[in-house]
Amino acid sequence: MGYDDTYAVWAKQTNLPEELAKDLAAQKDDAEAREDAFAVPMSFGTAGMRGVYGAGINRMNIYTVAQATAGLARYMNELGAATCARGVAISFDSRHNSELFAHVSAHVLGAAGIKSYVFDALRPTPELSFAVRELHAFAGIMITASHNPKQYNGYKLYGEDGGQLPPEASDKITEYVRAVTDIFNIAQADETELRASGLMQLIGEDIDAAYLDAVATVTVNPELVRRVGKTMKLVYSPLHGTGKVPVMRALQHAGFANFAMVRQQAIYDPEFSTVTHPNPEFKEAFDLAIKLGREQDADLLIATDPDADRLGAAVRKDGEYHLLTGNQIASLLLHYILEANKQAGTLPANAAVVKSFVSTELADAICKDYGVAMINVETGFKFIGDQIAHYETTGDHTFMFGFEESYGYLIKPFVRDKDAVQSTLLLAEVAAYYQERGMTLADAIDALYQRYGYYAEQTTSLEFAGVTGPKKMAALMVAFREEAPTEFAGVKIARVEDYLTQQAQLEDGTTTAITLPKANVLKYYMEDGTWIAIRPSGTEPKVKFYIGVQGKSDADAQAKLHQYATALNTFAESAE
Repeated sequence: MGYDDTYAVWAKQTNLPEELAKDLAAQKDDAEAREDAFAVPMSFGTAGMRGVYGAGINRMNIYTVAQATAGLARYMNELGAATCARGVAISFDSRHNSELFAHVSAHVLGAAGIKSYVFDALRPTPELSFAVRELHAFAGIMITASHNPKQYNGYKLYGEDGGQLPPEASDKITEYVRAVTDIFNIAQADETELRASGLMQLIGEDIDAAYLDAVATVTVNPELVRRVGKTMKLVYSPLHGTGKVPVMRALQHAGFANFAMVRQQAIYDPEFSTVTHPNPEFKEAFDLAIKLGREQDADLLIATDPDADRLGAAVRKDGEYHLLTGNQIASLLLHYILEANKQAGTLPANAAVVKSFVSTELADAICKDYGVAMINVETGFKFIGDQIAHYETTGDHTFMFGFEESYGYLIKPFVRDKDAVQSTLLLAEVAAYYQERGMTLADAIDALYQRYGYYAEQTTSLEFAGVTGPKKMAALMVAFREEAPTEFAGVKIARVEDYLTQQAQLEDGTTTAITLPKANVLKYYMEDGTWIAIRPSGTEPKVKFYIGVQGKSDADAQAKLHQYATALNTFAESAE
């Protein structure tokens, strides 16, 4: 069927929720809107699905959520009664309809004879990951759109290890999701009956307590925290999201008694009324935290995104607050973990750190200094989780830390996704460590640069919205391959890695195999040591460009970034 045919099917429904009915009516005379909403179903990948709330098969609504859950249920039914009995843990964030979508998911699972464990109120993504492991559930569902604007919601799917699904399982579930063609007649059980039968169980403080007990183990030097934490001034913002309660409890339990919360952003507000983007990598998300920080004379400002898997921070330098990049935060956490464990005599001989291959090489230099293995993996935290599982099976390494440049970090593997609750606690400890030495975190990152070199990174993107977006993104990647640039900013490319063909080509034309998983990614290594990576986002309609440089000074590194970003954008624009 064409998109107008699919629209007509929706228009015939007589019991659509009022919001969806209004949205559908608004699309009636807008062909572009109808095409975007009805031409293709929402993409369902290893991280689930994410999109704008509204009417249509390419929108987040109760029908697409039920369809996705029915696909999961069919997959679990195929695996047998024991799998269904293990059940699915379900959580949700503060967005519009998140709680509704969570309960719709439980009703669909219950109709298929599958048990669900549903949080009694909103909880962060990392706690959902923890709950899957703690309950020995077969899967987990997290209703969230992470750091996207208020119009979005999403459906993250987790495997039995608490990590995002591997491609094989995701592909299989996608087949079942697509096989559910009548999305208006998906069986849903009555919640009262599900609760009475035990097929739906509410969870809450029981999991909270276990999770926070585990979070407490993240502290490397409890005595340091008790000594400095009672006076160190810290400002925290949950950006209207799920981090508010667990972060507050974790900090208080550890001994950080002098922190202040941004009250306006401690409200569970699905409108995110104090920010345009509830994203802690954006400076405007810190405007209120900076105002409170000045009033409190705070040493450190921390913000977590609405589902509390990402963390951003701002520190004082020259009388002003400056945002740290995700790579800088990761480097500070990493260096502290290795140094503190070395001092305590607890750094394992087989210690390993895992990061995405588009993250800073400053981390590589730090690991080399401490004799610790650095493992680079494809972008996506599931690949970090895969390494952790491998180490647990083989004993080859002891996991110490994992991170992505996109403000996601994991310290202890009782969670298998990014965890901003853990990261907040440890970053506060790192700030206490340096404060006791008369230094700020700005001083600390400068000290790392002086010791290891001036590394700088930048991530930019081109956005391709609408139904034609995926085709344009694909065409841009094809252009980079077929038009094959030989230099950027006047510097020759020494090596090109194409993860789609899994081949690396050197400047002289010779090729070698690369071992990371197959993916639509290109990575260029320049003759001056700079690297550039290009990949379509897996969750947003964007092609992302990553640049990593090393300079003789911070100013030199920033100048290099600017030169390469300009050259890269020029080529991308000409290839569109």
